[in-house]
This record gives sequence, C-alpha cells and structure tokens, in this order.
Amino acid sequence: MGDRLYLRHSVDEQADARQKHALAALLAAGAPVYEDPATSSRVLCLERTGFQRLLDEAAVGDTIRIAGAARLFRSVADIIALRPVLIRRGLHLRVESGLLSGIDLASDDPGTKMMVSVLAAVLEFQRDMISESTREGVAVAAASGKTLGRPAALDEDQAAGVVEAYRDGVAVKALARQYDVSPKTIRRVLDDAGAREVPDFEEVLADEGVELAFLAEVSGAAANPVLVVDVPGLVAEHLQTATEDVSIRYSLAAGQSVRRGQGYSVRVTAPADVHQAMVAASAGLMKSPAGRKARRIHTGRVTTAYDRVTAAGMEP
Repeated sequence: MGDRLYLRHSVDEQADARQKHALAALLAAGAPVYEDPATSSRVLCLERTGFQRLLDEAAVGDTIRIAGAARLFRSVADIIALRPVLIRRGLHLRVESGLLSGIDLASDDPGTKMMVSVLAAVLEFQRDMISESTREGVAVAAASGKTLGRPAALDEDQAAGVVEAYRDGVAVKALARQYDVSPKTIRRVLDDAGAREVPDFEEVLADEGVELAFLAEVSGAAANPVLVVDVPGLVAEHLQTATEDVSIRYSLAAGQSVRRGQGYSVRVTAPADVHQAMVAASAGLMKSPAGRKARRIHTGRVTTAYDRVTAAGMEP
C-alpha cells in the first residue's frame, strides 16, 4: 500500500504552486506523480490520460492524494462516476489541504457519500459561474470586433488545395506531411468540405487493430449463442463511458463483479453479437500498454467462449 500523487495543472501559476506546496512532503519522499495538463474542467477525471495511467498502475490499498478536490473533480457527474471505480479497485482518495484533509473521499459510508455529493455540487456551481463570466467576456470582445480563438492551421487556399489533392487520390497522411500538420487537421478540413466519405465498419476496425478474423467468424455464424465472459475491469470501465450502445450498457449493468487478485472483472452473460460489439467498442484502449493488455485478454476470452460453445453445439 503506497501513496500516488495526482496533479492537474492550471494556466494559473499560483494554483500550480499551491498544489506542490500542499504535496511537498510526499514529493520529497519520492511518491510517484501523475500529471495532466490544464484541460477543461468539463473533461471527467476518468477520461484524462494522466489519471487513467494512475488507475492502471495503482494496486489495491493504495491512496491517491490530491492538493484540493477541485484539482480532480468539479461536478456531481464526475464524482459519481469516480467513486464506484475507486471503491471496486480498493483505492483511497485523500485531500491534503483544507477542510476535507484527512477524510477518505472514496469511503463507502453514507456520511461520506452525502458530504462528497454536496461538495461536488458546490464546485460545479463555482465552475458554472466562472463559465458564465467567460462567456460574457467573449461576447463583449466579439462585439468590439476582436478576433477570437487561435488562427487556423491552413488558410483558405491551402484548404482548397488539400480537398483537391484528396479527390485526386492523395492519402491523408501524405497531405499531413506535405502541409506540416496533423492528420486530424487534414481530416477536419476534408469533413468541413464534405469531401471525405465516412469509412465503413470494417475499415474502422482495421485501423484500430481489431481481430477481423474473429469478428467475421462470429458475424457469419448462423447462430448467435449466448456467451459467459469475464470482461476485465479496465475494459468494462472504458465501455461505460466510450459507447452509447444500449445492449452493451445493459449487459455490463446486469453483470456480476468478480475479484481477480488485485483487479476485478465483470461476468457478462450476453449474445455473441453483444460481446462482438464490446470488442469493437474497446478499440480506444489501444493507446496505453495496460489498455492493450486488457483488451487482448478480453478478446481472447470472447474467442475461447465462442469456440467452446460452438464446438459443443449448444449454448451454455
């Protein structure tokens, strides 16, 4: 059981200094640090790269320490999504300064639940007030004729050239290299011009490295057997926020949590096509080593369950 420090940076240098001051003793002791840049507070903590890495590396009993609650969450939705994840993983969450110092915010007792919900509501109100002031400032600036936002990466002539070249068969990555921008910028220009067709399902899966042979096997089967598969906790948590597929969400909600060493899985009983959809929807996990491992394990379990059922010639 150890301490893991989380810092979410701010454009305000004083806010960063306060974080480091509150965590000074732990920083000096060499506790591992996980950081995220100054992102919008509307981005849930579970979606931030640094915090995701912390969760991937944390062990049961570890304590996540933050300088202030607002550095981790600033909405009711954020803390409601976060607390069950921490509780299932056996992690603690403590604030190092202010009135909440010394309280485990991941505790599952009714008093802590109420206190955390009230705190999140206050922080959300504070954030909304800041946003309202910002919008008013932007409106005043726009009315006075000031140009808002960062300049476009490509001017109108360059954007027209991108569209023309793409229609002539030049690949997106080649255009990105030619104009010294990211492929995402090129795709945005093409989409704004309506020049890019939406790739079909198999293209998307191929881009993400999904095992197409397995998907084709399941899709082409005459039957759609019911499979019982233990979905790794990391995959289950990703799917809860990464997909709006009702069948996936319902199957996970109806699943049973199974403790596996320091982690856990969700035992899901669902038709093969739902498990197939889960494999496809978890492609976003390929960005991190832990995510790739969890997804590989999940895909292997689905494949094994499907092979076992079809070999037996009946559903479990």
